Amino acid sequence: MLSFPAAIKVYLCTVPCDMRRSFDGLSMLAEHVVQCNPLSGHLFVYCNRRTDRLKILYWDRDGWAIWYKRLEAGTFQFPFAETGRKEIAAWELGLLLEGIDLTQAKRRKRYALPATAARSESGGRELEQAS
Repeated sequence: MLSFPAAIKVYLCTVPCDMRRSFDGLSMLAEHVVQCNPLSGHLFVYCNRRTDRLKILYWDRDGWAIWYKRLEAGTFQFPFAETGRKEIAAWELGLLLEGIDLTQAKRRKRYALPATAARSESGGRELEQAS
């Protein structure tokens, strides 16, 4: 399983891609189809029409890197669309690679602090720490 920093953005190219493309061809797709800067360090995910092959392109400080997966059986549940791109979270990419259909998955309800309470609580802690 791959792990990614929380700040990383993941862009899916929602147009089926020719998996013969390599660094230059995929970076061109990132720029013109996905419409993002390919040198940003974010992940660009491409899938073929049969949805059994997937490539991830990213800029790694000093050069391009590609991660490639070919399934021996089954397919990826890849969201093809005419828009060109879809942004997903890094954890969603992990589920996509594991074969979990994100359209059928449901996120369970969790508690979250209200926005005003979160600000007042953090301000209160800062005052206590300062004194």
